[in-house]
Amino acid sequence: MERIMKAITISDVAKQANVSKSTVSQYLNKRYDYMSEKTKERISQAIEELGYQPNIVARSLKQKSTSTIGVIVANILHAFSTQVIRAIEDICNEQGFHIIVCNADDEPEKEKNYIEMLTAKQVDGLIIFPTGGNIDLYKRMMKKNVPLVFFDRVVEDIEASTIMLNNESATKMAVEHLVEKGYERIGIMTTSISRNVTPRIERIKGYKKALQENNLDSNEDYIRTLDLHHIQDGLKQMLSLDFPPQAIIAGNDLTLMEILKFTKENNISIPEDLALIGIDDVSFASFFTPELTTIAQPTFEMGKRAAELLLNKIKDPDYQEETKVHRFEPELMIRNSC
Repeated sequence: MERIMKAITISDVAKQANVSKSTVSQYLNKRYDYMSEKTKERISQAIEELGYQPNIVARSLKQKSTSTIGVIVANILHAFSTQVIRAIEDICNEQGFHIIVCNADDEPEKEKNYIEMLTAKQVDGLIIFPTGGNIDLYKRMMKKNVPLVFFDRVVEDIEASTIMLNNESATKMAVEHLVEKGYERIGIMTTSISRNVTPRIERIKGYKKALQENNLDSNEDYIRTLDLHHIQDGLKQMLSLDFPPQAIIAGNDLTLMEILKFTKENNISIPEDLALIGIDDVSFASFFTPELTTIAQPTFEMGKRAAELLLNKIKDPDYQEETKVHRFEPELMIRNSC
């Protein structure tokens, strides 16, 4: 019984494998120079037989690093968020880092709690999809030189490295595709902009600019920014206008799904009754009926850049990048919903 309760140490592994403690330590840190395959095999076998678990906390204190980063997403329900997390995890895994993912649910208070919790756990750095509601906290982190990368949203007055889509280009692309298809009355719907969420504001800006460039009037009745549970009501009002829009741009994947639910429940045929383009290339776009035209974000490249940028900052506190805001270009995926 005593044997089960006793914590297995590095000395026990060394004794069992008939090697020195420093050789076991080198093995655990994956420093295999001058180590024979037989020695590696003996240590591996000893670890397995004894059920040895390295003391990560002790090692973290010694190395002054937990090899862990925190990722706080604004809303994990977005397909965009989960795709980006996957890319971040891939890069971190390659470099021996773990990630802790937290979902702020677009609530500044929840985001604040997660930042404080992750900082207490001494993560080496943070990637945050900011709610925008914790300016003072962001400033304190910047002042303390916490390795930090913002994702998808710019926060004014905070000079943090930020990964962004070229949002204006995304809606411009959508408008131009619809104009080419012969549509003139084009609407846009997105989730609430009450907290100045950058992508939503920039996408509306790009939409207005594109209408102007194509000599089409910008009609405020064709622009709706609403909480998710009001999207269907907003669409109903828009389609009840004397001159309703012939085409709608969905500002993100969750908005797109609300629009699709409404059209299905009300027997509105796409694209015969209403043309539709969604920003974010949702997984079901190519096998939905009809197949959905979307504007895709290069999620993997964006997540990869965020992770690489953060790991550079962690490894070199003096790391300087040429630009603070890194923009990525969207891609039009032409299918059959226009």
